[in-house]
Amino acid sequence: MQKQITFGVIPATRNIFNAELAISGRRSLLALLEKKGYGTVVLDENATPTGCVETYKDAKICADLFKRKRDDIDGIIVILPNFGDELGVVNTLALADLKVPVLIQAANDEQNKVGVSERRDAFCGKLSVCNNLYQYDIEFTDTSLHTCDIEGELFAHDLDRFARICRTVKGLKNARIGAIGARPAAFQTVRFSEKLLQATGITVVPIDLSEIIARSSKMDNGTAEVRELRNRIGDYGTIPDYIPEKNILTQARFSVAVNEFMAENELDASAIQCWDSLEYNYGCASCLTMSMMGENQMPSACEMDIAGAVSMYTLLLASGNSPGFLDWNNNFNYGENKCVCTHCSNYPKSFMGSNVEISNLDILGNTIGADRCFGAIKGKVAPGPFTFFRISTDDRRGLIKSYLGKGEFTDDPYGMDGGIAVCKVGNLNTLLQHLTRNGFEHHVAMSRGDSADIIDEAVGRYLGWELYRHS
Repeated sequence: MQKQITFGVIPATRNIFNAELAISGRRSLLALLEKKGYGTVVLDENATPTGCVETYKDAKICADLFKRKRDDIDGIIVILPNFGDELGVVNTLALADLKVPVLIQAANDEQNKVGVSERRDAFCGKLSVCNNLYQYDIEFTDTSLHTCDIEGELFAHDLDRFARICRTVKGLKNARIGAIGARPAAFQTVRFSEKLLQATGITVVPIDLSEIIARSSKMDNGTAEVRELRNRIGDYGTIPDYIPEKNILTQARFSVAVNEFMAENELDASAIQCWDSLEYNYGCASCLTMSMMGENQMPSACEMDIAGAVSMYTLLLASGNSPGFLDWNNNFNYGENKCVCTHCSNYPKSFMGSNVEISNLDILGNTIGADRCFGAIKGKVAPGPFTFFRISTDDRRGLIKSYLGKGEFTDDPYGMDGGIAVCKVGNLNTLLQHLTRNGFEHHVAMSRGDSADIIDEAVGRYLGWELYRHS
């Protein structure tokens, strides 16, 4: 999440148009990218006659540069300061074959500058470039308007949006997800296909829950790692006075063990067998551990729901905000477009948007004893807009399917324990009918803010996952 986004840059030109327009456009783009903190891979000014791409020879030079910097390039920006040469652009992309997102920008003409030496004709050139990309089956992202100024606010917005698309695509293509424990027997809904995920580049790294428990049990409460984690727990939320210190330390040791596993295997997200082996065999809940990892931008899903963890990680990449993992759980007051989403919970503190209580699981606490169930995050999610997303591996059809949409957390009161989110979603029943008829799980990932367009482009266009966009 902290890595600088780096773009390969293709400034295109065509010899019957003024090359100075292309040269100045190249300089303007590089200045903008530097100002916004993005890295660049671009031809040296002297590598071609204009420092831009036009001929097949230019395309080979540029493609060779991109191939040498393949690991650094997150996306490619094509600018058309004049008409541009469609073959120069498509040959560069085809020869480099980076398989990263591509943004196409075309410059505006000014009404008083349409003479032979001043006109750009990029409006037309963009159609020619995109026609060739279509022929070569190269996916690309468009700007908000067909033409725009490099120095304008609209293109600056498009650039930041494209950076988030690139981050999401690259993050998912290289994701490593920890599978901590076995799927709870009662949750057949969360079965998934490792092979379908691996086809995208998503690797699942499993570990038996007993190994984490054994590592936790061997730790001394006085070690620096356990004490440091205990202090972080104290700062993370409000712990009621009735919670024994030994229960907090039990949870701290579990967190240290999970954090070590995540670091040793360079994992981006995880799913944990939280129900109910951990409570019976070790004596704490996993929710707090998962919440704190999520706050540290390593999302973690409940009940060993690996597809849910990927959904959470997608939202994190797209939005930059720590996601929550929820159940579509209750109707709200017989209303058509409101429902209640809950979990025990593992919601990150920033997702809650308010202070949290850290105490015992309610349902399991009543059945196996509260003394074995410390670690639940409790509170009501604060109002505000959210994006929801979920993937599912459909083994029968051999594909990854998903759904996406937007809603609003409301401030309606609701008298239920745990992590509570009262949600307003337009045409909610239509969404629920889609979920039931297409075999989607009861779990859903949500993040604050609006990242739906980013995910739509990244998942639907560049990863090729089947996507239902709810509206």
